[in-house]
Amino acid sequence: MDRETPERGERGVAATTSTGIGREAVHDGPREPSRQDARQAARQKRAARRTRRRFARRQWARRWLSLRYVLALLLVVALLGTSIHLVFFSTRLQVKRVEVVGNSLLSDGRVREVADVPVGEQLALVDLGRADARVGSLAEVESVDVTRTWPDAVRISVVERTAVAVVELAGRLRGLDADGVVFRDYETVPRQMPRVRPGSNAGTDALREAATVVSALPQDLVTRVDHVEVATVDQITLVMRDQRQVLWGSAEESELKAEVVDKLLAAQKAPYYDVSVPGNPTYRTTP
Repeated sequence: MDRETPERGERGVAATTSTGIGREAVHDGPREPSRQDARQAARQKRAARRTRRRFARRQWARRWLSLRYVLALLLVVALLGTSIHLVFFSTRLQVKRVEVVGNSLLSDGRVREVADVPVGEQLALVDLGRADARVGSLAEVESVDVTRTWPDAVRISVVERTAVAVVELAGRLRGLDADGVVFRDYETVPRQMPRVRPGSNAGTDALREAATVVSALPQDLVTRVDHVEVATVDQITLVMRDQRQVLWGSAEESELKAEVVDKLLAAQKAPYYDVSVPGNPTYRTTP
């Protein structure tokens, strides 16, 4: 009895030990990955790649943000330098032509000579105001506009004066415009243009008044005026071609006076008329 007990114990220990070792061997051995594990690993790899790409994109965006400011600055500097060179140093933007338009009394050469625009100078540096003032000082010029015409020309646009009457000064027949400016010569008095005859006491102001009177007359009345006698600024008389005389007075209310005298000449036959007060015109048979 006593001998069998240890054998059983040893067998039990051996069996237990053998069983324990066998179980540990089963748990510690290599295990094949399942499909779920493979899918999870693939997802992790894809997530890692996406993370790296996003990081790379953010890095490139930050670098481009800094780089584009530098490129923009370089572009502005290059454009500015090119513009300065073209405007102030390039022969392509130098004055090669001076164009004159709107003139008939003055020749192109005369206008260019007076304007004195330096050919060969950089167009941007041409003093347009100086040329404008010089051409505007000519008696024949009513107004002038001097402009740049890129890339290589200066344009001078002239508006010349128009004569409304003729006046004899120092033995010369001169044209008189609506502002009373004497500006051109005539060999003979043009047809249908009245002649102004200033008296000994008539100055430039009186001539200006006479020019205002003539310019206010309607064309059909102008053609009937032989000449305008100017004693003083307020003693202006129209002498008609049929020798009737109209005391006009000053240039004030000239448009109203023109309407009144036109009707008065048609309604009343008399050698002398007075419209110096247009609200109360008169006529008489003796001076």
